[in-house]
Order: sequence, then structure tokens, then C-alpha cells
Amino acid sequence: MHLNVEIKAKLDSLYRIRNVLKDKNAPHKGIDHQIDTYFNVPCGRMKLREGNIENCLIFYEREAKGCPKESKVILFDNQPGSALKEMLVKSLGMLAVVEKVRGIYFVDNIKFHIDFVYGLGTFVEIEAIDKNGSIGKEKLYKQCLEYIGLFGIRGEDLIEKSYSDLLLEKMETSV
Repeated sequence: MHLNVEIKAKLDSLYRIRNVLKDKNAPHKGIDHQIDTYFNVPCGRMKLREGNIENCLIFYEREAKGCPKESKVILFDNQPGSALKEMLVKSLGMLAVVEKVRGIYFVDNIKFHIDFVYGLGTFVEIEAIDKNGSIGKEKLYKQCLEYIGLFGIRGEDLIEKSYSDLLLEKMETSV
């Protein structure tokens, strides 16, 4: 298990974010078309990510409010085409499916996602990651706050919910 401190924000323009990442010489890991299948679990959240770059089962427990927020994350690498998804759907049931196109960037221990989420729009995520406890929660918060400032993210742009929650809410209001 590792610790993330993270934010998600709605975007009107990618220009400033891309310029900051370019100025920081952030390596671009590529564009990943991802399908995240969320499952019914008694606590936390569990999703299977299927993409052309990232393929893993992700379990996380995240604070219910606030930005930035802490997440405790466990990752399990999965091979595309395995029986894992079928096993999870049959045993736990599917909660939601989120489809997105994600640009992935890194600066040191910080992972940046520029996401286009089908049905929701464009977002940026900042994940300050401490894989082994050597960085500490305080520094992770500072890193997130630094990039919120550099990107010019306003308080009203911050999103406290997951993409799955936003899609489920959207489906409920359209019924």
C-alpha cells in the first residue's frame, strides 16, 4: 500500500497546464485510452483499469472531502484479456464504467493526468505519490498545492468526487 495526496479539477483550457509541464521538462508517458470498471465493495473503492499503457486492479480508500485529499492505494498488475474482470463482475457486481482518454506525465514522484472523460468533459489530476513512506504526507500536500498554484486552478474548479460518482449522479438526474 502506498500514500497519494491528490486533486482533480475541471478544465476549461489545457494551455497553461501543458506549458507548466513543458517548463518542468515533465516526461510524457503517452496517451492511454482507459476503461475503468468500478465494483461493488463494502469499503473503499475498487476498479479494474484496462488501457493501452496501464492495466491494473486498483483498490483505494480516500478521504470523503477536501482538496487535496489523501488516498491509500493498492495496485495489482493485470494482463489484458485475463479472466479477472469476469471474476469480479460475477462475484461483486459492477457499479459503474468510466471511459476516458488520459495524457500521462511525471515530475519526480508526481503524476499528472490530463483526462477527457466521456460524458463529463476535461479534467486535470495531480497525484503526489509516496510509494515507500520516504517522502511524507506533509511534503505530498506541499507538492500538490504548488502545482495547484502553477496551473492556476481555482477553488471552484476542484472536484471532490470520483469520475464514477459524477457519472452516476449525472445518470440519476437524467432519469
